[in-house]
Amino acid sequence: MSEQQIIGSIRAQVDGRTVHIGRLIVHPEHAGQGIGQQLLQTIEDKFKNHRLELFTEHRSEKNVYLYKKLGYLECRRKIISDELTLVYLEKFV
Repeated sequence: MSEQQIIGSIRAQVDGRTVHIGRLIVHPEHAGQGIGQQLLQTIEDKFKNHRLELFTEHRSEKNVYLYKKLGYLECRRKIISDELTLVYLEKFV
């Protein structure tokens, strides 16, 4: 019997025509293999004709780069503290 483990996860919550995407995670040993992109694509395919919104912290340059590469545009920022700003991005599918 082969060992199975979860290597990625994503959560989405629907609010009218907006889908809030949260908790996109990929196990560090599997980062950079396109798993995060596949998870996002799954959400995009399921929620056609919706506005998708997600956020990440401003210091997560790799995340911001990935989201922009996939067509997400920054729509706002929320300052949490002197050290933390959340960057919100959106995409219409």
